[in-house]
Amino acid sequence: MYIFDAHIDTLMQLPSDPKYFEGNTRGHVDLPRMRAGQLSAQIFAVFTESHYRPGQSLQRSLAMIDAFWNMMDAYSDDLGPVLCAEDLTELRDQGRIACLLSLEGAEPIGVDLHNLRIMHRLGVRAVTLTWNHRNALADGAEEESAAGGLSLFGNQVVAEMTRLGMVVDVSHLAEPGFWDVVKTDAAMIASHSNAAALHPHRRNLTDDQLRALADRGGVVGVNFHPGFIKDSDPSDVTAEDLYDHIEYLINSVGEDGVGLGSDYDGISNTPQGLEDASTFPRIVKGLQRRGVKDSVIRKVMGENFYRIFCKTLPKRENMGC
Repeated sequence: MYIFDAHIDTLMQLPSDPKYFEGNTRGHVDLPRMRAGQLSAQIFAVFTESHYRPGQSLQRSLAMIDAFWNMMDAYSDDLGPVLCAEDLTELRDQGRIACLLSLEGAEPIGVDLHNLRIMHRLGVRAVTLTWNHRNALADGAEEESAAGGLSLFGNQVVAEMTRLGMVVDVSHLAEPGFWDVVKTDAAMIASHSNAAALHPHRRNLTDDQLRALADRGGVVGVNFHPGFIKDSDPSDVTAEDLYDHIEYLINSVGEDGVGLGSDYDGISNTPQGLEDASTFPRIVKGLQRRGVKDSVIRKVMGENFYRIFCKTLPKRENMGC
């Protein structure tokens, strides 16, 4: 089974604790648990915390990117970086975990396209355009009634990302910005969002958004954060509640538009039964119990995200990676 998780925040821990990835008891992800969870591919988010924004966001992001590349060197028998489309296939065949870099929030780019191009040269292959708040590109989900769409610079960033072969991530983006991205030629994902029809949280996507994303060949990664799954005490949310979102999405947008985006190491609570990165195989069994076809489960577990990144990332011959 090819398992692709589209979002974790583990890189926040590594600049101050390089040994965190060897094994830890504080968070949700480390190498032993990724191996136990049979991970095939993982997107590592570069998220700059609020006390670094905006003035130190670039420096903070560079520290996390440096930690990512140090991790690639230290665990090269188990991990490999993804820069080109071919890397995904080769790492799969080698049995190593394919590792991708994404910016969560474009604050490190500032207002300069050259920063985006530098990030691309450093290995970043996807960008979540905003976090929850307004930046130079667009408004985030927490702006709500005050939210507007993409700025002129935001449109320029999306166009440049498309030229470079990068994936635009619309999780955290306010709805007007979402519809602006739909009008572009960008490859789109929502790396860690759920169905608003089941729980109308501002971070979840409406049926109209989900259908538009799927119609564009995009994928939504179901988020494990209890607050995005169900209006309930976090301790009462279970893996079955998460499976409700997966099944709803399969039935409403189709089997090609659904994936996983755990948000591990970025959330304080998890659903019962999905406590850390070792538990991904439980999702397979849970969906099988519900009668979901194995061919559909394979798509949800990883094939859909694998498809869009293989299609979007540049070919090796075109960039010399």
